[in-house]
Amino acid sequence: MKTIKLFIIAILFFTVSSTQAQVSVDVNIGTPNVNVHVGTPPPAPAPVPVWGPVGYDEVEYYYLPDIQVYYDIRLAQYIYFGNGRWIRSRYLPSYCRDYDLYHGYKVVLNDYHGHTPYTYFNTHKVKYYKGYKGKPQKSRGEYRVRYEDHDNDRHDNDHHDNGHHDKHGGNGHNGNGKGGKH
Repeated sequence: MKTIKLFIIAILFFTVSSTQAQVSVDVNIGTPNVNVHVGTPPPAPAPVPVWGPVGYDEVEYYYLPDIQVYYDIRLAQYIYFGNGRWIRSRYLPSYCRDYDLYHGYKVVLNDYHGHTPYTYFNTHKVKYYKGYKGKPQKSRGEYRVRYEDHDNDRHDNDHHDNGHHDKHGGNGHNGNGKGGKH
């Protein structure tokens, strides 16, 4: 009889313990502050483009006055006006295909921290007009010219640098703006 009592108490204790564990697990699963991606690192910020000016590691945007385009460093996107609206793209617009990102002037927008720098476009385009040159700038990376073979023919007029192109002749892909992905 004593053994049966101990056995029943053990079963009750085990049942109560497992019920509490289940309740505890259920409560934790429904907690809104639980990080679903435990162990997954947060996404890395986009690298500063090699054509960007040295000395501005904490800025979020450049304004390129020669082509009236913004560059969002955090998202590695160009922002330009087209078809009646502001467009974000990983590539420069087609009308900028010959633009030289390395040698064109970049206005560093130190004083803007938001998501729509084009809110101040009317001010920027007057203050930083086409051809504007402020303090001298040095690009973060070196401008390298390389030659590519097309159909086994060597075209020495095609100057390329990881998607950034100068203003010389080429194959029609100049300035496609694959900036920030090096």
